[in-house]
Amino acid sequence: MAAREGRGLVPLLAFLGVMAYSLSMAVVTPALPQIQDGLDTTPAGAAWALTAMTLSAAVATPVVGRLGDLYGPRRVLLAVLVTATAGMVVAALARNVPVMLAGRAVAGVGGGVFPLAYTIIRDVVPPARTASAVGLMSSMLGLGGAVSWCVAGPIIDLLGWRWLLWVPVLGLVPGIVLAWRVVPRPAPRAAAGVDWWGAALFAVWLVAALTALTEGMDWGWTSPGVLGLLAFSAATAAAWLRVESRVAEPLVDLKLMRMRGVWTANAASLLSGYALMAGGLLFPLLVQLPEGTGYGFGGTATQAALLQLPASIGMTVAGMTAGLLDRRIGSRTVLLGGALMTGLGYAFVAFQHAAMWQLYAGGLARGIGLGFAYAAVANLVVAAVPARETGVATGINTLIRTVGASLGTQVSAVVIVVVPGETGYAAGFALSAAAMAAVLPLALLAPRRRRSRGSGTGPGVAPGPVTVEPVVR
Repeated sequence: MAAREGRGLVPLLAFLGVMAYSLSMAVVTPALPQIQDGLDTTPAGAAWALTAMTLSAAVATPVVGRLGDLYGPRRVLLAVLVTATAGMVVAALARNVPVMLAGRAVAGVGGGVFPLAYTIIRDVVPPARTASAVGLMSSMLGLGGAVSWCVAGPIIDLLGWRWLLWVPVLGLVPGIVLAWRVVPRPAPRAAAGVDWWGAALFAVWLVAALTALTEGMDWGWTSPGVLGLLAFSAATAAAWLRVESRVAEPLVDLKLMRMRGVWTANAASLLSGYALMAGGLLFPLLVQLPEGTGYGFGGTATQAALLQLPASIGMTVAGMTAGLLDRRIGSRTVLLGGALMTGLGYAFVAFQHAAMWQLYAGGLARGIGLGFAYAAVANLVVAAVPARETGVATGINTLIRTVGASLGTQVSAVVIVVVPGETGYAAGFALSAAAMAAVLPLALLAPRRRRSRGSGTGPGVAPGPVTVEPVVR
């Protein structure tokens, strides 16, 4: 498609990604105490307002990506935006917990905006700008959390907690209209079927596994509920793998997942998701600990949010510039640099966290590094798979980041409970540094970029198409 058709498209997709997923997911976190009081429920019941959307988004993201590959991303994108907005409205109007959870579960479909956006970008954006556009979209995954904390205080204090849930809706209503007008109509696609049995089994085993992971701290990691869910998840996962290996048009092509450019990027995404949310838990808790502990700062929730803001801005800017670096040095080198910067940021605060400036310095390095890493893994996946598989492949990649994020939250929470005092926080930061150190060999294993024959490389010459080496399994 002509470049003119894509003008303004990437910023719109980035805006929709924030509103439909990252902001709407995070917006309940600062309001959990108010939700608990407003709906007359327990802390666990309020926490399920976040968990319900997390589980729904995890299941919906790869499924929606596959539907976009089959039926065209524009049509599916509009359906996803309308569905997610309806779910958010239900949640904002809910007067009891079941209705709130139902609305949040429906809103979780909004997670599918990201794989659809990657597919649209690959179809519409000129090749020279594809890496930058993918990088910008990837950086949006971490932006919603910081924005939610920054706007939460004034909105809750002045208007009430329900208005915080309306913020994504107010952005999505005009966003849907703009998407209908701006997103170009794709060329007709060949008819294809959907592996609904595979989708159902995928949803069952994934929800069981994520529920066990989410509730492990409350129920106990060796409790019958957690062990039973894990066993059930393993059994249904085995059935899913059997179905996917036999059907003609699987939900997830398992051969695709074994490509070197895909599995290395997915493993790096798991670890990067861990590092993102580990810091999202450790930094705010450390800032808000009483000064009487000897290592806390006695800060407010607003101060904790302000600590996250430079890191989020750094992550966004890094994601936007990662595409320029991709054209010069390749995504695997960008991933290598991002992992190194994130690891060094965490290693610094593991040893130096006695002053706020140290937390700001380490947090900023973490944000910039993760911006590069998130952009790089998305670009590696997009470059490695056929165009017709972009949606499902990037959907799986986004899902794996979500799993990593859940691990980062849960493991870090366990560490600061098991290892008491300041040492627990140092250990949590050190584990995150170790996770990013494990990304370094994955970056080296990722396929090298090589330019197509005849591409220009001199000054003022636009680079030719960039490809990766043939499939390595």
